[in-house]
Amino acid sequence: MSQSVPAAYTPAPFIRRAFDWWVAQVKHALLPTVFFFVGFNLILWTKRLILEEHGVEFSGFLTATLAALLVGKAVLITDNLPFMRRFDGAPMIQPILFKSTIYSLCVFIARLAERLVHFLSAGGPIVDFPAHLVEHFSWARFLSIQIWLIVLFLAYVTVHELNILFGDGELVRLFFRWRSSEAKLTRRQRIRLLTRLNRLSEANPIEAFIHLDSPARAELIEIMHELASPLTPGGPRTGV
Repeated sequence: MSQSVPAAYTPAPFIRRAFDWWVAQVKHALLPTVFFFVGFNLILWTKRLILEEHGVEFSGFLTATLAALLVGKAVLITDNLPFMRRFDGAPMIQPILFKSTIYSLCVFIARLAERLVHFLSAGGPIVDFPAHLVEHFSWARFLSIQIWLIVLFLAYVTVHELNILFGDGELVRLFFRWRSSEAKLTRRQRIRLLTRLNRLSEANPIEAFIHLDSPARAELIEIMHELASPLTPGGPRTGV
């Protein structure tokens, strides 16, 4: 009797795998790039409104765009470092402060490196760069931008950590996908259930959910039923 022989596994071509890797990296860097693009342009717009009162023309759209691309690249590189997961199991304030500090330091170094490249391209010797930073560099402007970067990083990392806590894509659903008539009730109750589910998973080992008569398993089933229950017209959900 003839038996069908399964086809041999053929790995994807190198070009296809390289393209898929590139797409994944672009998607990873897209969110911080867009976030900081909007943030930087808001800062420049307010600065332009202030300077217009004194008759000073100011435009920095290209600078804000390049800065957003720089920050997006820095976030992409930094997220691949192994120590960035150090505080994933700690209270949320710790990973927020830790990652914001690392991102800010990386961007600080990248901005200084960018200044060094400009200094060298202008014909300056590298040994004179420290003296240039002390005597001619505008530290007030540099540090003011760095402070805004820290604030934006704190906001970005906070949203990112909340998205991870509630489940990837859950914040998008909370803000954009639910109807306005359901939003107040559903958002509040769903966040409470997701937070309760997270605390339950942290307080109990995986073995506690395997036994059929364990309280942790019963609470887990209750939460899942409430998350899946439909919205009751004219009244609250069972738990969502």
